[in-house]
Amino acid sequence: MSSTGGTVSSTARHKTRLAVPSGTDSSSRSTYGSGSGGGASSSLGTAMSPAQYLARLMDVQQMDVQSALDQMRTLCTLSPQRVYKTSYYRKQTKNHWARDDPAFCFLQMVFLALASIAYCVAFREDSLVSSTIGFAIKSILINWFGLGILIASIGREFSNRHLTVHQSSSHVRQGVEWLYAFDIHCNAFFPLFVALCKYKY
Repeated sequence: MSSTGGTVSSTARHKTRLAVPSGTDSSSRSTYGSGSGGGASSSLGTAMSPAQYLARLMDVQQMDVQSALDQMRTLCTLSPQRVYKTSYYRKQTKNHWARDDPAFCFLQMVFLALASIAYCVAFREDSLVSSTIGFAIKSILINWFGLGILIASIGREFSNRHLTVHQSSSHVRQGVEWLYAFDIHCNAFFPLFVALCKYKY
């Protein structure tokens, strides 16, 4: 009788260890996100961190440059909302909004560097090399990257505080990813960049 009771208690303890996860584990979150309740999963759970994004930025061979060029061309047409649809499909399949591929950002930096060279050549700067480097640093690190970080951070904070829909306590709270906020900055920056380049030259 005692051996039977010990077996039952050990089985009960074993079942207790196999209880449903609390939801803090990222792997369990992605598992439930693939099912019918995936829409209630947190958008921050499977998003790429900025450090991982920068690491992928160093690997040029893995970038889909053609896709990024297609998105840039679409942003300069009368139907820029088609770029948003790719983010929507990404949310449905991978449970995050931000781009996985940093090719879009990489191409913007390349275009800014080329525009800096063209500007210094066109206006015949005295020291071409130093002027080009200084103008490129100002354009990329300050005007594009620095202001982009500031705008993305302010926009994300404002969106998460005032624009997200707060559902019942049984739903996992949704939030705007920082990388997606930076993606929006990049999307808005490129048509302005093209327009200013046409105006200058």
